[in-house]
Amino acid sequence: MGFIIMAALFGNLLVIVSVMRHRKLRVITNYFVVSLALADMLVAIWAMCFNLSVETTGRWLFGYFMCDVWNSLDVYFSTVSILHLCCISVDRYYAIVQPLDYPLIMTQRKLVIMLAVVWCSPALVSFLPIFMGWYTTQEHLEYRKLHPDLCEFLVNKPYAVISSSVSFWVPGVIMIFMYYRIYIEADRQERMLYSYAASMSVRSWRSEDEMRRESSRRRSQERSKVATALLNKHLQINGIAAGVNVGSPETLRPLATTSKMKRERKAARTLGIIMSAFLACWLPFFLWYVITSLCGHDVCSCPHMVVATVFWVGYFNSALNPIIYAYFNREFRAAFKKTLESCCHQIVLALPSRGPTRGVSRQRTTGASNASSAVEIHLNNSVVRATTMEDMARVPEQQQTSSEQQPPADSDEKV
Repeated sequence: MGFIIMAALFGNLLVIVSVMRHRKLRVITNYFVVSLALADMLVAIWAMCFNLSVETTGRWLFGYFMCDVWNSLDVYFSTVSILHLCCISVDRYYAIVQPLDYPLIMTQRKLVIMLAVVWCSPALVSFLPIFMGWYTTQEHLEYRKLHPDLCEFLVNKPYAVISSSVSFWVPGVIMIFMYYRIYIEADRQERMLYSYAASMSVRSWRSEDEMRRESSRRRSQERSKVATALLNKHLQINGIAAGVNVGSPETLRPLATTSKMKRERKAARTLGIIMSAFLACWLPFFLWYVITSLCGHDVCSCPHMVVATVFWVGYFNSALNPIIYAYFNREFRAAFKKTLESCCHQIVLALPSRGPTRGVSRQRTTGASNASSAVEIHLNNSVVRATTMEDMARVPEQQQTSSEQQPPADSDEKV
């Protein structure tokens, strides 16, 4: 349990810091991701920590009022996290299915409105009904007053249906529908780009063959240039790298024309994996929550170990999102690596060094410098001595050479 809490705190904090430090990650989708990471951190702080105290001590230690606070925060932040995933799926839907209208649909103003709704609306199913006592029966409220060391979240049937629908069932259905449409549209666009690139390549070869036979070479080239410009403009609007060059056999390179589309599909697949992990984590809890509420806690009671397991499996989703980002998204993986390297470097620089160690290091440095100086002086002296010996050895040779070059004095006088 402690590992899940630390993983959720550290991983989501890493997501927030990485997006703040790297400008490349500051896109609309990642603003939702940062807000989601903040919600997951708050789940770890307010929901997991209180639950951990109950599991370790076996009782509630914080009184009647704080029990309502804990239940409200648990429902609130869990619902906020789920609604963030729903907003991310809607954002990806418009980015892939309607790429031409995406800049007009997902503006900064609409981003702020969506985040405000995501953070404010869950209060209607958490704080308001829990503090007003609408979520449970009167008998349970009286029982809690007599036993303040117990904090059980027993709900009535209407609240169970409404809260589970708002927190899980409706957002889950929306996410499944959005990702299904994203998959269908992304597959259609990729097949269309492949076929269009192939047709443009065939046309380019045909135009080259007709250049040699017909006199309408310039018109065909102009038309192909116009078609290329229109295609590149369309790809640029869609956020795809335009790289089609008509009249060249290299046009049949789908990797150049669909690289951005593949990144979009990879991002959509990553978010789909996040959604699948969310469903796998929270579906057992909400099934247990609805079944026991509708059937009755006396009739459909579960062992405490089962209840604790479904709670912590749901909490584990808050620690999974950073792991999925680091493993499946190259940009986030690079940003995580740079952020961790920078943090480790700052920690190493901030570590205080001890005084004796400094003295020893200084002595070692001084001794090493003195030794190196002595070796250098010794080498210089050896060089000087060698040079002197060589000069002394050369003196007799020079004298002998000069004496041989000078003519004898007797021969001059005879001449």
